[in-house]
Amino acid sequence: MAAKKGAKGKKTASKALRASKPTARRATFKLIVREPKTVAGKALRGGCERRFLDPIEIASRDEIAALQTKRLKWTLQHVYRNVPYYRKKFDEAGVHPDDFRRLEDLAKFPFTTKDDLRATYPFGMFAVPREKIVRIHASSGTTGKPTVVGYTAKDIETWAEVVARSIRAAGGRPGDIVHVAYGYGLFTGGLGAHYGAERLGCTVIPMSGGQTEKQVQLIQDFKPQIIMVTPSYMLAIADEFERQGYDPRKSSLLVGIHGAEPWTDSMRKEIEERFAMDAVDIYGLSEVIGPGVANECIESKDGPTIWEDHFYPEVVDPATGKPVPDGQTGELVFTSLTKEALPIVRYRTRDLTALLPGTARSMRRMARITGRTDDMLIIRGVNVFPTQIEELILKDARLSPHYVIEVKRENRLDEIEVVVECKPEYAGRADIEADCTNRLAHLIKAYIGITARVRAVPVGGITRSMGKAKRVIDLRPKE
Repeated sequence: MAAKKGAKGKKTASKALRASKPTARRATFKLIVREPKTVAGKALRGGCERRFLDPIEIASRDEIAALQTKRLKWTLQHVYRNVPYYRKKFDEAGVHPDDFRRLEDLAKFPFTTKDDLRATYPFGMFAVPREKIVRIHASSGTTGKPTVVGYTAKDIETWAEVVARSIRAAGGRPGDIVHVAYGYGLFTGGLGAHYGAERLGCTVIPMSGGQTEKQVQLIQDFKPQIIMVTPSYMLAIADEFERQGYDPRKSSLLVGIHGAEPWTDSMRKEIEERFAMDAVDIYGLSEVIGPGVANECIESKDGPTIWEDHFYPEVVDPATGKPVPDGQTGELVFTSLTKEALPIVRYRTRDLTALLPGTARSMRRMARITGRTDDMLIIRGVNVFPTQIEELILKDARLSPHYVIEVKRENRLDEIEVVVECKPEYAGRADIEADCTNRLAHLIKAYIGITARVRAVPVGGITRSMGKAKRVIDLRPKE
C-alpha cells in the first residue's frame, strides 16, 4: 500500500492506472458510491489488482449458489450426526437433513440462538471430540455463563483466510504494517485480526486495546498503514493525537478497518476527515466465527460484502421469523458452511440490516447495521435505537462523537437523557452548550418522535471506551 502522497503523486498514479487494463472476468463490476481517498483504493477501482482475488469472489451467482447448496448439505448432516442437541431440535421440528435439496429449503430448519449455546455450556454444541479442538474463545454473558466457541485446526485456517480476504478487500497488501487495537484474549477480535493479517503477509503490531497514549506513540514510531479497531476507540485515539499536539491527518494511517459495534456513516465521515484515510466496515461475531464474516470493499465502500462461500445469510422478520426479500430490513441470520468444531445453523444475530446485491464482488452485501433487536429502547411506545441519536449528534459540528443515553423512570414513565460533550474549542461556553443541547433535543423530537432531556458535560466527562462503546446506561429500578 502506497504512502500518503500529494496531488501531483496521485495524478501520476491515476494515469498509470488508466493505462492498465483489468483481466477479463465473467462478473460485471459496478463500482459506485464513495470515492476512495487512498492510492490503494483508487488502484482497486482501476481493476489492476483483481487478478489477486479468490476466483469465488467474482464467480457467477449460479456458481456461488451451487457451492452453497453443496456445503449446506454437508453442514446439516454434520450437525445431525454429531451434535445431539441439534438432532433433538431437528426431530422436534419434523425436519431431517435429507429434506434440504435447494437453498429455499433452509427455512424449514429451526433457528439457533444464544440461549441454545448457554443451555449446552460449555462444550455441548461441539461437533467434534474435544481433543480435536485447538482453541476456545468465549463472549461475555449476562447470566454469568459466557457463550463458548471452539475451533479445529482447519477452522483456524478458514478464519485466517476470510480475515486475510477482508483486509485485502480493505486495500491491505502483503508487507503492510497492521496495528491491531482490538482486544486480545477470549474476545475473538484481536486474535482474529492478527492471524488474518499474518496470513495476508502483513507485519502485525499486536497492541490490543487500552493504553491510548501508547497507541499514539506506536503509530507515530512504527508508521502502520492499517489500523483495526472499534470505531468509537478510533475517535478516542484521534483525541489523544490532538492532546499530544499531533495532527492525525499527517499520520501514516491509510485505512481503518472498524467493527465490533454499530456505527453510522456520520461517524465514518468524522474518522475519515480527522485521519485523512479510508474507513471501512468489518463484520463478524464469535458464534459464527469471529471477525471476517463480511467486509466492505475499499473501491466502493457501499456496505460489507458477505463471504458467501463460508457463511450463508438470511434476513427474517424479527417477530415472525419468516424470511424477507433482499432489500427489506429485518434480523440477520447466518448458517456456517465450512466450520467443523462449532457448525451453526440459522443463528439469529439480533442485528438489523438488509441483504443487497453485489457490486465490487459477486457476493451479496449487507446494509449498515441500524441497531439490534436487543438494544432497541421502547420509550412511551416509540422504538429508539442509539444509532439514530448518534446520527443527530454528529449533525452538529460543535458536538464531539462521545455520548451516552441514560434511561430513567420517573412517575412510572420511562424517560431518556442524552449526555454529550462539546468539542474542546467550544467547551465551557455556556451559550454554545445551551444552543447545542436545545438543538439536539429539538432534532430528537422532530426525527424520532420522543421528548428527551439533553445535558452537556465537560470534555472528558464521558468515559472513553477501549473496545465496544457502552452507549446505553439503564438506571431504571430493577423489578
